[in-house]
Order: sequence, then C-alpha cells, then structure tokens
Amino acid sequence: MATEMKMPQLGESVTEGTISKWLVGPGQFVNKYDPIAEVMTDKVNAEVPSSYTGTIKELLVQEDETVEVGVVICTIEVEGGSSDSSDHKDIQQLDTKTSSTPEQEADQTQKRRYSPAVLRMAQEHDIDLEQVTGSGKGGRITRKDLQRLLDSGKRPVATTPSEPTNGKQKQEKQTTAQPIAKPLDDMPKMDISVAQGDIEIPVSGVRKAIAANMVKSKNEVPHAWTMVEVDVTNLVQYRNQIKQSFKEKEGFNLTYLPFFIKATVEALKEFPQLNSMWAGEKIIQKKDVNISLAVATEDALYVPVIKNADEKTIKGIGREVQELAGKVRSGKLSGADMQGGTFTVNNTGSFGSVLSAPIINHPQAAILSIESIVKRPVVIESDAGDMIAIRSMVNLCLSLDHRVLDGLVCGRFLARVKEILENMTAETTSIY
Repeated sequence: MATEMKMPQLGESVTEGTISKWLVGPGQFVNKYDPIAEVMTDKVNAEVPSSYTGTIKELLVQEDETVEVGVVICTIEVEGGSSDSSDHKDIQQLDTKTSSTPEQEADQTQKRRYSPAVLRMAQEHDIDLEQVTGSGKGGRITRKDLQRLLDSGKRPVATTPSEPTNGKQKQEKQTTAQPIAKPLDDMPKMDISVAQGDIEIPVSGVRKAIAANMVKSKNEVPHAWTMVEVDVTNLVQYRNQIKQSFKEKEGFNLTYLPFFIKATVEALKEFPQLNSMWAGEKIIQKKDVNISLAVATEDALYVPVIKNADEKTIKGIGREVQELAGKVRSGKLSGADMQGGTFTVNNTGSFGSVLSAPIINHPQAAILSIESIVKRPVVIESDAGDMIAIRSMVNLCLSLDHRVLDGLVCGRFLARVKEILENMTAETTSIY
C-alpha cells in the first residue's frame, strides 16, 4: 500500500519549505527515521526523516521546489502493506493543523507575517499584499495565494500617492485589478543579456535561501551602522606567546576569534539590550547568550550557533568554533546547530577586510564584524608627551536594528568590547 509523506512543519510560524536535495530515489528501501530529503525554510535547514519503513515509490516534488506545509512530497510502499497507528495519528494531526476551519479563516493575526518567498514574489509582480486574502494559518499569505492571483490574470495593485485617496475613488482604485502580460514561467526575473562566453550559473537552493533571508532583513529592518578601532597589540603578543604550547596541549590552533567572541559576550552581559529581538509590538530580551557565527564555504554562507557562549572559556569557545566550522565544510551541519542564535559575530578579517557593513541576521538586533588586524602608526600619549608607535589595530563594525537599539547603548557596548580587548594580557586573561 502506498502511503503519503507530507512536508512537515519545521517551526511554529513556518508555512512552506524548499526541497534542496533528495537523499533517496524511487525504488530505494528506507527504514523509519532514515533521512529522505534536505529541506530549507526561512528559519532553518533540516533533514526530513521517513515516517515509515518501506520502499520509495514516487518523488512528487522537484529539487529547489517550494511547497506549503502539508503538501505530499513523496509516496512510500510501506513494508507489510500498512503503517502503524502512531504514524496515522501524526499525519492526522498534521492535516488538522494545516486544514482550514471557519475559526482559522476569521483569525487574521498572521496576515502581515510574510515569508521571504512571498515578499519576493509580491515585489516582482507589484502585488499589494494588503489586498490579498491569505489561506494559511492565522490568515497568513502563502505563495499559492499569489500564484492563484497570477494564474487568474489579475493582481491587486497598491494606490500611489499621486492618485485620489478619499471616498469612493479610493475604494475603486484599490480594488482595481490589472492583467498579467505574461505567464509567470515566461516572465524573466532580470532583463540581463547573455553574450557569447558568459557563464550562466544556476541558483542553488542554499543560495536562494540566503538571498531570501538577506532581502527580508534589508526590507524589514532599519539598519544603522557604527564602528570603533581597537589597539590589540597586547592581545597579539599574548596569543603569540601561547599559541604553540596551546596547540601541543589541546590539539588545535588558537586563533584570535575566540578572544573576540569572549570580549563580545562579556559586553553583552553588561548591555543585554543588544541580545534582543524585535517581535512586532514588543522587544524580547533573551536570557541566554547564543552567538551565531558566520562561516563561509565556496558557494554559501552558514550561521551555526555557539550555545551559552557566556558560560564558556576562551579555550571552550575556540574548540566549538573549530567543531562547527568543520561540520560546515564537511556538510554535516544539522538544523539544530543553526537554531537559537541571539547575536551574530562575523569574522570578515579572515579575508583581509578592514571595513564592512554587515546585514543583520534576522530577527536578531545586531551583528558585529571583526576586521583584519593590521599594523600601522598610531599616536600614543605618554608622560613624556605624544609619540608615534607601530601598533596592531583592528576595526569592529556593528550593524544594528534601529527599532530595537539606539546609538547611545551601542556606543557604550562597543566601548566596553574595546576596553576588554585592549586589556587582554597574560596577567589579566586566562584561556581556561
């Protein structure tokens, strides 16, 4: 008997997911809980396990295709001709969650919570989302709702400021629908000519997810930016003194990054406002300090999380950085490794960068970029007067969500990080 496997709900407000990669094929035998596909959402990347033991019969969703939660993604010929009652119960519960009831249709609390895919689709086709009725939970608008409008040949268009905005004329304008000139599949995303010798590179599922999250962050978050320069000469000398003995004892390299993360989490404990998230009508200040760490590969950027970083030593942070980076580069990073981040550290200095304005990792309130350490002449004040010395300097660049944070608290936060880093020496700082 063929049994259906559906797109699971991988988060409380997640309404759709993208099959980035199938891990099985038709005719392949799988055990219950074996991973069958890699799925990306606007919140997490995760592997979907099989709910049954049996043979894959048919894959109903293509790779890089986005479907709603509850949509059948494949069928499985269940071993023994039936599935156990607990599996049926799970599917019934999923159906109950995704089916529409009069109470859910009346509930519009999620109407303005747009996924990156919906925002992108609405922008590409000039659709006024305020005039769209969502079929998702809490009235949330899904890609299928927009696709249905496009297939009908009409789309609601927003009123422009120069047009009448009062009385009957306003109502008529807002409900006017315009025909679509071309079907969606025939409409080019960008009008860019391709010449002989140009290389067209297909956009992978991972790259699409990165693009969607970046667009969402820039569209929703009012970014502001600030920077301080830090004299880390003492830190450089301290690290150079102990790096060889540390590697011999611990088995991995001691980089500068754990020192910077340690200084950051110490400052976050003193300024918890930066360890916050915007939640519409309220700001949520997080108790745990979980540092999201931007790790790049050749074709993508992943953001694994160091949980409870404020409770770890410099050595402990260094070991976790090594382990997470290794998981990213070996393709073994799990969805759980990327969940729960409250503040992001971006090590752009590893590429030689000296100045950057990073995009905030939504829904966090801030992201800190650590730039390259460079030697340069600096004016030093002393009792004998000002003098010029060669010092190891680094820029710390902070992007902040101006809905949550203001310049004063961010300036104080950066000043505290600077103070901690400039006073890291063998006498004041232990790596254990």
